[in-house]
Amino acid sequence: MNLADSRILVTGGAGFIGSALVWELNRRGAEQIIVSDLLGSTTKWLHLRSLKFEDYLEADELLDSLRSGDLGQFDLVLHMGACSSTTERDAAYLIRNNYEFTKDLAYWAMHTAARFVYASSAATYGDGSRGMRDDDDLDSLHALRPLNMYGYSKHLFDLYAARSGWLSEITGLKYFNVFGPNEDHKGEMRSVALKSFEQIRDTGAAQLFRSYSSDYADGEQVRDFLYVKDAVDMTLHLATSPSVGLFNVGSGTASTWNSLARAVFTALGKEPRIEYVDMPPEIRDRYQYFTQADITKLRDAGYDAAITDLDAAVSDYVQNYLVPGKVLGDED
Repeated sequence: MNLADSRILVTGGAGFIGSALVWELNRRGAEQIIVSDLLGSTTKWLHLRSLKFEDYLEADELLDSLRSGDLGQFDLVLHMGACSSTTERDAAYLIRNNYEFTKDLAYWAMHTAARFVYASSAATYGDGSRGMRDDDDLDSLHALRPLNMYGYSKHLFDLYAARSGWLSEITGLKYFNVFGPNEDHKGEMRSVALKSFEQIRDTGAAQLFRSYSSDYADGEQVRDFLYVKDAVDMTLHLATSPSVGLFNVGSGTASTWNSLARAVFTALGKEPRIEYVDMPPEIRDRYQYFTQADITKLRDAGYDAAITDLDAAVSDYVQNYLVPGKVLGDED
């Protein structure tokens, strides 16, 4: 697929990964893009100012416009739109927004011969005790136990797609801990990299959760951190290849929260000062202490680019975006 000649729909296109995808698509010569999102009273519109696209449509109008043919044909659908809050308790809302909408959009895409790539999540793996391999057979998927309703809403669609045979036609991406420019609107779902920057700026110290597991010291809880620029590169590699099914999108490296916080201090030229605070009781029993993507399947699909290491990624984020207050596209 030649992206520059393709007509592309990006849902969640003003959000974090979605707007980063539009930015990278522009860099690759693609401008025949329809962006869909729910802007509401957020500042997500700032992510769109420097980007080039054909039209914008609010998400609650999208399916009707697609079904009526008003928006025409598409070559590629990048479905990033979702409620990504891991603390959202309205299960009915998550089912409608993350599950039913995705079913409808995927069905439409397949029946109009549009390539469909959607955001799943590493939250589908739960505590990781059942593995974090991106297998897409039903038995492997049924074995997973997400820890929160957000993860379960994503898992439900993975299951539905597998059961319906759709994973032989579409591609689902299990994003791990993605961080970087354009996440400023995400409230409590902002990355620890961004939260640490703000805390250091305001108080001189970064705050991390205490550990409630005897297996991990405070701040030594582990995550697979992935820079958003790498995440969009991986996404577009898979989108333009014949690869179908589920894929982990991560760095393949496990790093501690302490390492992430120290990288922010280093990027700011400051000595580390980390404070450990109580984890909210409501998430203590649903907390992931370890995530690390197995990216063998991604590599086997031909993705051979080097992945930005944590220190370099944090340095770029802090020095080129957070300190000057820029979003993707402002640097061009």
